[in-house]
Amino acid sequence: MDADEVVQVLDALDRQAVRFWIGGGWGVVALAGRRTRDHRDLDLAVNADDLSPCLAVLRDLGYTPETDWLPVRIELAAPGARWVDVHPVMFSQEGHGRQAGLDGAHFDYPPTAFTSGAIAGRRVNCLSAAQQRQFRTGYDHRPQDLHDLAELEYAATRHHRPG
Repeated sequence: MDADEVVQVLDALDRQAVRFWIGGGWGVVALAGRRTRDHRDLDLAVNADDLSPCLAVLRDLGYTPETDWLPVRIELAAPGARWVDVHPVMFSQEGHGRQAGLDGAHFDYPPTAFTSGAIAGRRVNCLSAAQQRQFRTGYDHRPQDLHDLAELEYAATRHHRPG
């Protein structure tokens, strides 16, 4: 998926006031401020209250469900090798998010899990570096995971330079 397609999806979601945060490889791009590898899909943590309008926007852009594991996640595909992976997140009044997992598990999104970054010069909401690192634990890392972890480290040093 290229940056132009990502921006097209984000702009369409914004027009419908869908609340979302970018995760996965594109979330790393948003934090690092640069793209250094190809990304198969766009991962979105979406406010569960906005799931229906989110899916309607994606349908209007030519995406159809490929893998439906709702309420955990739904992956949608469109012609041209375009993929979006939607993760519905329920929020408490205090801003703590929780995503359903398989077999009764869940994923936590503390209020500190949300930040902003940029993709192709566009300001975007994304998951924090700490949240991105948390989601890359508990399994054997693939080469792209190791790459993304290095990019998250780069982002941390870029934003926290001494002096």
